[in-house]
Amino acid sequence: MEAYLLEFGNLLLRWLHVIAAIAWIGESIYFVMMDNSLRPPASDTAKKRGVLGEIWEVHGGGFYHNQKYITAPPEMPQELHWAFLKAYTTWISGFALFVILYMANPSFYLANPNSPWAWVRELSGWQVNVVALLFLAAGWVVYDQLCRRISPNMERDGLLSVAVAIMMVIVAYLSVHIFQGRAAFLLTGAVMATAMSANVFFWIIPGQRRMVKALQTGGTPNPLDGKRGKQRSVHNTYFTLPVVFLMLSNHYSFTYTSPYAWIIMVLFIFSGAIIRQYFVLRHLGQNKIAYPIIGVLLLVAIAVIAAPASRPKPQAAAPTATAAVASTSQSGNDMARVLEIMQARCVQCHAVQPTQAGFASAPAGIALETEADVMANPPLIKQVIASKYMPLANITQMTDEERAFIANWTP
Repeated sequence: MEAYLLEFGNLLLRWLHVIAAIAWIGESIYFVMMDNSLRPPASDTAKKRGVLGEIWEVHGGGFYHNQKYITAPPEMPQELHWAFLKAYTTWISGFALFVILYMANPSFYLANPNSPWAWVRELSGWQVNVVALLFLAAGWVVYDQLCRRISPNMERDGLLSVAVAIMMVIVAYLSVHIFQGRAAFLLTGAVMATAMSANVFFWIIPGQRRMVKALQTGGTPNPLDGKRGKQRSVHNTYFTLPVVFLMLSNHYSFTYTSPYAWIIMVLFIFSGAIIRQYFVLRHLGQNKIAYPIIGVLLLVAIAVIAAPASRPKPQAAAPTATAAVASTSQSGNDMARVLEIMQARCVQCHAVQPTQAGFASAPAGIALETEADVMANPPLIKQVIASKYMPLANITQMTDEERAFIANWTP
């Protein structure tokens, strides 16, 4: 019952996280679209009132007329819509999920016993938790310092973009070598998501509050507040698609079990940012088709890099009746050995009623208790076992001989 309640709570928390993320990302993408789609005001009256641009939209059976002011409208409204609670809810719920799913059992989900670095292999459970928290914090500090030092007045944002891209390559490389594959992808996404939320918390909202306060008291807003807010908002919009991919990647083991996992991660990040750039430019009236083409080519490169090595089957003469019987017998022996390995190393978690603490049902709905269960997912089983991703942290002590047998098994 305890495991069931934990899993049900996980479901509700994940649901909250997804709802908040959809609301935040949707609002963010909408504002970028609207800001880039503004046209000069048609009337002289609007120009005199300080309107910088406007856009007419039709949706839901009605017409909308949005206007953006250079500084402030002639009269400040009593109520202003502030876009920040969705960002905070997304990050808080996501971090809570990380604590429940990963930090609660770090030796199982975070530790990387296959790391090429000895100090990583020696980390205990609480130590790898500390490293994960420091990883998130360091990601924000480094990113924020790059923004402050390279383009403090938003005059070198192009160079800053290159620096942030290099930073993400380093983050991807380090995460794959320090944490288990699935956790590495998640933590790389969390670094970007933390930067997005922190941009809202430390820069965008405080700057807007200072601007509003100055206008309400008859003062002059600091133009840098608006520029900084714009800069960080632009960064957030390019982080969006890569973060969404990284949060979904744990469903696709070919990404994080590949020996080139960090390269795959980097290519996905760049592909998402480039595809997002296409839509940003479309809002400005520019149809730069080269961007989605480059994004697709990067995805094709990922498909090639992540593809499993194919081994041609040796050609053999048609078997005699006796040989056919022997072949059938051998196949049966292989399945018996596979099931033996599953029973010894896998069904603790992958069962209808798992015995491993913390599991109320089989992960991903994959049970491995019967021949029918195993034959439902042979390629996936071979991949995750041969890559040493499963069992997680090798908690059931699967041997190299057992891994080799599964890898060479022909279903």
